[in-house]
Amino acid sequence: MDIVQTFFNLDVLRSSLPALLSGLVVTVVLGVVCAIVSTVLGLAFALLRLYGAKPIRVAVAFYIDVFRSIPILVLLVLIYYALPFLGVRLSSFSSAASALSLVAAAYAAEIFRAGFQSIPKGQFEAASAIGLGFFNTMRDVVIPQAFRLVVPPLTGNAISVLKDTALASVVAMPDLLKQATQAQSLAANPSPLVGAALLYLLLLLPLVKIVSRFENRGLSEGR
Repeated sequence: MDIVQTFFNLDVLRSSLPALLSGLVVTVVLGVVCAIVSTVLGLAFALLRLYGAKPIRVAVAFYIDVFRSIPILVLLVLIYYALPFLGVRLSSFSSAASALSLVAAAYAAEIFRAGFQSIPKGQFEAASAIGLGFFNTMRDVVIPQAFRLVVPPLTGNAISVLKDTALASVVAMPDLLKQATQAQSLAANPSPLVGAALLYLLLLLPLVKIVSRFENRGLSEGR
């Protein structure tokens, strides 16, 4: 069998392209929503773990450990298929966004925590010496410096979220992978799956290059 006609059938790719592009839009929207939500939650969790009362620090640490340990697919299935038994029914998009955001937030919290802990204690002492309170110190001194340090790993975390959106096809969300598998079934040809892989590469490869550039810049500045 001709491998080109099997995996790169132009007629099949052409007919499936609208569905693939539609799925790509869903994938991007889901990934952006999850990246934003997980970053905001991660920042909040990091601050609570470092500066909250002891019971809060313990609870946040437990959350981070649990959600860094549980597979995203397991969490997604639990949210979509198990919560309805408790009367909580979420759409496929909401289920995927919840699962991805909860797990990514745990990783983002650790990234932020490392960034905050890398700020010299002298910065806190200097801020206190000029009369800045805790809130103003964090807002004007600590968080801006920490953000410069955590941008590369946060960007890498966002890329992981975008890749993990492919798991949403398990709950029948019409993302890129789901559209590709449906097109493959209709055409009885794997070319749509190859097309989906190429679209993932076009989406993610530039982001990977951006992360590498950030990391190389950070290394050069650290010398």
